[in-house]
Amino acid sequence: MFTGIVEELGEIVAVEHQGDAARLSVRGKVVTSDAKHGDSIAVNGVCLTVVDVEDDVFTVDVMRETLRRSSLRSVESGARVNLERAVRADQRLGGHIVQGHVDGTGVLLSREPGERWDDVRFSLPEELNRYVAEKGSIAVDGISLTVTTVDEESFGVSLIPTTLELTTLGDRAEGDLVNLEVDVIAKYVEKLVVTK
Repeated sequence: MFTGIVEELGEIVAVEHQGDAARLSVRGKVVTSDAKHGDSIAVNGVCLTVVDVEDDVFTVDVMRETLRRSSLRSVESGARVNLERAVRADQRLGGHIVQGHVDGTGVLLSREPGERWDDVRFSLPEELNRYVAEKGSIAVDGISLTVTTVDEESFGVSLIPTTLELTTLGDRAEGDLVNLEVDVIAKYVEKLVVTK
């Protein structure tokens, strides 16, 4: 489990395509400080399992389902990525419950800079719309955010200076693809209500 509070901006140092899978090597000094084989690290909101660590670079395997559902299918060497280690049971939950199980992707539609923050709008796949509510939580590229507006095809968020400075959303431009994870509690509530 993750919180959606990004620990550091990392860098993709290598991408090895393996048919319907891929192997990524990612540089991240903070997240590798205590990483070992089998640990979970979220890369742009995608929970991945560490298979190797060497100095400040960790390697992960990405399967077909993950490539299909996430923006990792188009990641290239040199790309900056949001990194977060799995939360420990004795830590504060500073963001919201994020599983690292990406539900789909959206596109950055617009950005309106403010004096100290940006209002940003993303496309919202139809099948995810029912899980997104104004003032509810959503993870965009693994970042815990509060939804400010939502309509049938898109949602908006406001990005504070810290988010702009310390995550990839500070550099994202119109047309960029992002990973979306909706609130897991909403999905379970729907399942309980529908199956009764």
